[in-house]
Amino acid sequence: MMRSSLSAATQLRLALSAACVGIAALCAGPVSAQSSDATRILSIGGSVTEIVYALNQQHRLIARDTTSVFPEAAIKLPDVGYIRALSAEGVLSVAPELILSEEGAGPPETVAALQAASIPFVTIPEAYTAQGVVAKVLAVGEALGQQQAAQALGDQINQQFAQAADKLNGVTERKKVLFVLSTQGGRVLASGTHTAADGIITMAGGINAITAFEGYKPLTDEAILAAAPDVILMMDRTGDHAIDDEAIRAMPAFMPTAAAQTGAIIRMDGAYLLGFGPRTAQAALDLHAALYGG
Repeated sequence: MMRSSLSAATQLRLALSAACVGIAALCAGPVSAQSSDATRILSIGGSVTEIVYALNQQHRLIARDTTSVFPEAAIKLPDVGYIRALSAEGVLSVAPELILSEEGAGPPETVAALQAASIPFVTIPEAYTAQGVVAKVLAVGEALGQQQAAQALGDQINQQFAQAADKLNGVTERKKVLFVLSTQGGRVLASGTHTAADGIITMAGGINAITAFEGYKPLTDEAILAAAPDVILMMDRTGDHAIDDEAIRAMPAFMPTAAAQTGAIIRMDGAYLLGFGPRTAQAALDLHAALYGG
């Protein structure tokens, strides 16, 4: 017999929710996948939370995940945990009527448990492009019943991306940018293709220095030398994962690179840089200015 990882209380809540669905005609009717009239919404993913605020629907939020740190007001909401390490108990404890989530929430067994409880769970597709950002806005607007406001916000974001694209016309020699996610333990974890870092580097007019793989992977010293980055891009971090510029430049793999020799190390707030939400066009402009001046 398979042992469940959920507590008895959580299993009971799931069973009760499922039972209610079984008699939906006698309760509040069938659960809608969109639940646009929900007043108790849990937002999972920083960009989704930003969009909810941008649509002026924050009064419907009752909780958020750990990555939802902007705007500052969101931090005051109860935190149900990290987007990829959610627990059914943590989510159920805030009694949401609707869950809005970025793509990639998990683990899968938690998502399956929530869906078994018949809590409407709307996944917002992720794509690291200007079109992808607008699609996220429209998807959130649809889930909230705010289609008109979402269309207006999408149009505004499209205009911002067009302005950012105009800036690229003046770039005659694009710089190779290496995004470093972590150097913990002396190992360089960097971005390949099909990541948020890859997307924002391209939007800002740079060239991703690593194209041999997708996602984030450790790099050997030889791979860093072969990548020959002009610029090193990092999140602005504190605590155990923090490393200062001098320490980066002193790492043997980086020392011979143009980035280390010229001190071309750019740091930006992670949620702002990689969020791919309403602020992304401005983030691309800021990164462009950091890369090329102006």
